[in-house]
Amino acid sequence: KELAKLKEKDLSFEQDGALWLRTTDFGDDKDRVLIKSDGSYTYFASDVAYHMEKFERGFDRVIDVWGADHHGYIPRMKAMLAGLGHPPEDLEVLLIQMVNLLRDGQPFVMGKRSGNFITLREVINEVGSDACRFFFLMRRCDSQLDFDLELAKQQNSDNPVYYVQYAHARVCSINRKATEEGIVQPVLGEVDHSKLKLVEELALAKQLARYEEMVVGAALNYEPHRVVFYLQELAAQFHSYYNRQRVLVDDPATTRARLYLVNCVRIVLANALQLLGVSAPEQM
Repeated sequence: KELAKLKEKDLSFEQDGALWLRTTDFGDDKDRVLIKSDGSYTYFASDVAYHMEKFERGFDRVIDVWGADHHGYIPRMKAMLAGLGHPPEDLEVLLIQMVNLLRDGQPFVMGKRSGNFITLREVINEVGSDACRFFFLMRRCDSQLDFDLELAKQQNSDNPVYYVQYAHARVCSINRKATEEGIVQPVLGEVDHSKLKLVEELALAKQLARYEEMVVGAALNYEPHRVVFYLQELAAQFHSYYNRQRVLVDDPATTRARLYLVNCVRIVLANALQLLGVSAPEQM
């Protein structure tokens, strides 16, 4: 059906028993085969039909996620869309670098011919969905990722997702202790911000203040790794503060201020983890 529309627009032609798309008219280095001489469809034909159908359904932009080894495929796709009247920016292609799985510190060699491979389901079953999501988002899409299976299973600060989740759990632990001591969670109007004057407290406040800008930047640039980087920085700052200072102290005003600050950290940690589809446990 979609290929028939290309014929109607005079964007395709027959030659040597095959059906071709006139992509050279729109900047490609050669015309591309849609239907081979034996009557079978090429991969390109299904891609053409897929993208045509997307735009016909009313989408004004299509974002494709491809392996980096398909970079040479972009010009022909752009040329195809140009022939249909779409400017190049209507199609955005994110090229994803390869992932190396490491087991016991050594690369796990996979191959189609040998039948030696690990599925994503197997990785999730081994390390959990939280670690799997977090690790895959720890690098820019154009950077190669070494996924250390043993590291992803560790229950200590060496494991980045555990480190971030533990920061959230620590604040929840502080809240439980505050409740046991009869301390009510403060609201903004009850907080004396002048009590937050330590370098670590000001650093946490500044980090929290840039959260919204970071999320907007990550969304507009299709870079979820920014959220991961931010979480790691915020968790590191919080753990440092927690190890140096007590939140529940003798002075009620200071306690309220610090309790309010660390709960702001908790809220942002939970929100950012939710954006990634990762849980924010209250106990670990």
